[in-house]
Amino acid sequence: MRSHAVALLLALATQPVAAQHGGHHSHGSPNTASPYAGQQSRGIKALSDQEVKDLLAGAGMGMAKAAELNRYPGPMHALELADILALTSEQRERLATLMHRHKAEARKLGERVVALERELDALFARGQPTPAEVDRLTLAIGEAQGRLRADHLRTHIETTALLTPEQVDRYVKGRGY
Repeated sequence: MRSHAVALLLALATQPVAAQHGGHHSHGSPNTASPYAGQQSRGIKALSDQEVKDLLAGAGMGMAKAAELNRYPGPMHALELADILALTSEQRERLATLMHRHKAEARKLGERVVALERELDALFARGQPTPAEVDRLTLAIGEAQGRLRADHLRTHIETTALLTPEQVDRYVKGRGY
């Protein structure tokens, strides 16, 4: 039961606050359009086309901000700043290997999130949601999102270990932090 509570907390922690609360205001006229207007035609109602694309591509989607904004660089941006960081050929190779490995894992985990969101959407679209099925799917989504975010964050830790403190300083400055 404790693992279910942790997964639920992870699910809630990875969702933007606006998405959790938007459209639930009791004030305003009855003719006021919901912020969800137009989203009913999405393939997966809870995800925009861009979010689906990003999840399937293994994009960062801001999942590693805790690392990035606290001096833990990511491999993609470190490689983009390779000349400014004065990366050695060995560092470039190791960062490229890390990035490719991470992207493959992030794509796999993103596919899982998309598949579970599609399943949840279909459950409601069929008009057959049950509390047990909603619990099962939302907990699975939370766990998948948590695993995806953890993979992004771990990759930043691994990247930082490949750089010198001076290179991290240059990275931070080069990224405008």
